[in-house]
Amino acid sequence: MSRRIRKLRVMRRYDQSAKVYEAQYREEQEAKIKTAMDNITINKDSRVLDAGCGTGLLFEHVAKKIKALIGTDISRRIIKEAKGKAKKYENIDVILADVDSLPFPHQTFDAVFSITTIQNTPNPTFTIKEIKRVSKPNSPIVITGLRKVFTKEQFSEMLRQTDLRVVVQKSDEQLKDHICICTQMRR
Repeated sequence: MSRRIRKLRVMRRYDQSAKVYEAQYREEQEAKIKTAMDNITINKDSRVLDAGCGTGLLFEHVAKKIKALIGTDISRRIIKEAKGKAKKYENIDVILADVDSLPFPHQTFDAVFSITTIQNTPNPTFTIKEIKRVSKPNSPIVITGLRKVFTKEQFSEMLRQTDLRVVVQKSDEQLKDHICICTQMRR
């Protein structure tokens, strides 16, 4: 299947589920966010990217702790839901953007979250490299991958291949994902 067709299918799937997404996945996503937040440090000066922000569940967890957050997603209807949440916060913006082609300069963000995103991309390694490109050196990068798609070893190896160093990895039975907090390896 071509990259374009795969992306169109993902966009359609999330467009169709936008109104019910939180009813279906809120509890699961909140557990991932809580695990990530318990394992990273962000501060009032941080500029954060939520790559594949979905309906914006991360927003309420970080809005008061950071300077700014930009959420991106490829689904127009999901973005519409996220924009509704973002209106509550002066420091959050949401834009329609493909995680494989982020519209930001190199090293823009002090922290990047990509929760339940990479398994929906045609080439997860390429996606991770793009996320890494927009993150500042030594900044935390939170990436999750569904356990039914990636084994723990596959997920760890994929992160290593993109020159990310896994600082924390959680893959317990309650989480449907591998949750990794990474930083860029120094060369």
